[in-house]
Amino acid sequence: MSTCSVSKGCFVFKPSPKKRRVTRRTVGNWWKDSVLISVRQSSTWEARCIQKMPRHCFTEKDLILLFCFIKSIYRSNDFGERKDDSEDTELRFVACQSLWNEIKSETEQIQEDLNKQLFDNLVSFLRRSHSEFQEKTTEWTCRMKSREIPTAALVLGVNVTDHDLTFRSLSEVLQNNITPYIALLEAKDCPGIKNLMQKLLGQLMNCYIDVDSLEDEDCVQGSQNRIRCSMTSLINWYESVTKKTDSETLRKKRTSSSRHWQSPPVVVIFKDMESFTTKVLQDFIVISSQHIHELPLVLIFGIATSPMIMHSLLPHSVSSLLCIELFQSLSSKEHLSTIIDKLLLTTRFPFKLGEKVLQVLINIFLYHDFSVQNFIKGFQLCIVEHFYSQPLSVLCCQLVDAKKRVNSLSHNQCENVRRLPSFRRYVERQVSEKQVALLTTDSYLKEIIQKLLEDLHVYHENYISVLRCLHVFTSSLPKYPLGKQIRELHCACLENQVWETEEYESSLQLARMLNKSDLVTMLQQCVEIFVSSPGKEFDKTVEKLKEFLTQFQKLEAEAFQEQDVSVSPQKELQKKTDLYHLQKTLLELKESRRSKKLTKFEMLRFEVVDYIDSLVRNYLVPADHKTLHEIAYFNTASVLREHLNAAPRIALHTALNNPYWYLKNQALKSDGGSISNKAPDICIVYKLHLECGRLINLVDWLEAFSTVVMAVDGPNADAAPSDQVDDIIHARFIRAVSELELLGFIKPSKQKTDHVARLTWGGC
Repeated sequence: MSTCSVSKGCFVFKPSPKKRRVTRRTVGNWWKDSVLISVRQSSTWEARCIQKMPRHCFTEKDLILLFCFIKSIYRSNDFGERKDDSEDTELRFVACQSLWNEIKSETEQIQEDLNKQLFDNLVSFLRRSHSEFQEKTTEWTCRMKSREIPTAALVLGVNVTDHDLTFRSLSEVLQNNITPYIALLEAKDCPGIKNLMQKLLGQLMNCYIDVDSLEDEDCVQGSQNRIRCSMTSLINWYESVTKKTDSETLRKKRTSSSRHWQSPPVVVIFKDMESFTTKVLQDFIVISSQHIHELPLVLIFGIATSPMIMHSLLPHSVSSLLCIELFQSLSSKEHLSTIIDKLLLTTRFPFKLGEKVLQVLINIFLYHDFSVQNFIKGFQLCIVEHFYSQPLSVLCCQLVDAKKRVNSLSHNQCENVRRLPSFRRYVERQVSEKQVALLTTDSYLKEIIQKLLEDLHVYHENYISVLRCLHVFTSSLPKYPLGKQIRELHCACLENQVWETEEYESSLQLARMLNKSDLVTMLQQCVEIFVSSPGKEFDKTVEKLKEFLTQFQKLEAEAFQEQDVSVSPQKELQKKTDLYHLQKTLLELKESRRSKKLTKFEMLRFEVVDYIDSLVRNYLVPADHKTLHEIAYFNTASVLREHLNAAPRIALHTALNNPYWYLKNQALKSDGGSISNKAPDICIVYKLHLECGRLINLVDWLEAFSTVVMAVDGPNADAAPSDQVDDIIHARFIRAVSELELLGFIKPSKQKTDHVARLTWGGC
């Protein structure tokens, strides 16, 4: 098999279906062995560290992190030569893996909590769906209702990449609570009703015998050859399985395995309903409705757009056979807000994202795919890059562990601390004697590092509490000057001193016009935030806010008393008077409005806003102003864009125009615009086509290609080229031109049959 390519990549050779079955365990072991063997063949420090770890310590999912770490190691050629960076590489790798495992478990718990309400509703729907089938009811109304197929329309949103995880979790919940008979169908596997029935029968029967249909193609094919794929076969199989289950439950006492009904429903999940053809859906629904009294079938439609798509795909005669109930999942934006709140706006995890990096991830989420899973993968990439590129990331751990690791820092690591820009600024602010001690004495430096790390931890505790308090005030303002979501406010605070921005000034002006009820509610929420804060500096703040609340209550009591005594000037105008007294009264009223004094409520409101402003100025200092922030914050947004914001046209032009960039073959090096005959054929053809105009003559192109390929270096360079083009060169040229056409660089021209039209202009 050929593995020729113009770029680095992975080549997968699928085994023949006639070969023996490969189990999940075997595939997992192969994946482990492949990665670990490639590691053992390396001579880098990181590889030697990983070699010490036994193979059984790695699971299939954990090796993803290992693979990313190894990939980043090989990207740098001089990493193994820098001994000062490689001293603690093993500890950095362990810290990175430990941190990611904690974050991964937290994200899984968040997703489970967010989906719990949705899954509970679906479980209750399935319990109600075939209650008549379980009770064997013979009433006419129940028999008419039982002709309809219970259907759940599950609206998941346009974040299609997250749907797989949702459906896997849903399948696990249903298998644990309702039924073991669940089939997951995708449109790409079901172009016709026959294919749909094959997939349905294969998954259900393999589910019963506990064999994964995706891994055992031979077993599936064998079962399909023996059993005719029809609804009758499915009903016969279901009856035999349920009878066997009933006999077993009668012999045994009720155990944990008997959590399912005696006749559990068969759940068919259409993961992407919009992608299914109309005819396939209609035929399956019509056939299933005719046998619904024999087979307790439940359909779940995964919908990415709108529930109205069901009425567009299904005519009334078919949709009337369904008893549809709508279920709505949590929006991906709310899911993202929860993820950011639990992962970034907390002191539980020491790793933080800089403003530009966080903005890149959020922009990819908002403007590309709305995928929370892709956001989490980007977050994982940031962790790997941070622990690889930053030698001092060994201190990016819990405060207690960080202090212990500071004591074991070597001299080279102390020098790395002294090179940090934030630490340089810190040294410049100290007196001369202290500067000398910080730059020359490692023991004194370690004491200062411990103190600075503790200050950074306290800064995070205070920052998060004050940020939430400020968000309470700004999230309900008109037009949301500082953003509606807390992530927008967080980015604004990380970018620069937020109190110097125009948006902050407009927010203060709007806050000074809040009514009393809203202001009291916000103060109460702020009190709850500061009371639950881990910071120890907010005791006086809580007392001050409670004092404001007491003053507002006193003002309300005084307002009721003054309301009966005061007489407004407007009431005097209602009395009968002459023109002179009327003019005098209006002038006095105008003068009083000009020199109007602030009421007690307005003065107190100004005082509250000013106090919140003072908290913001004290605690919401940008993170890059804090010393040693480089240890905890990942700020290299360019690396993240390079990995996540793909530029395929630039990469393709680089690969074709300069293959040495990817292949690293010394023979492919060329000076300037020269074309090497050692380059791949498609690269030669591509560079020749750059020299042409709108239309390219294929004959001239072939001659130029032949000239380059047949070029001879050395003493025979002056040999006369042959006029006849070799058949092999001709075939190579045709293949290269076809590849360029496939990539979209050229197309056939209708003007001249022996010409092709160029479609791209400029280098990239």
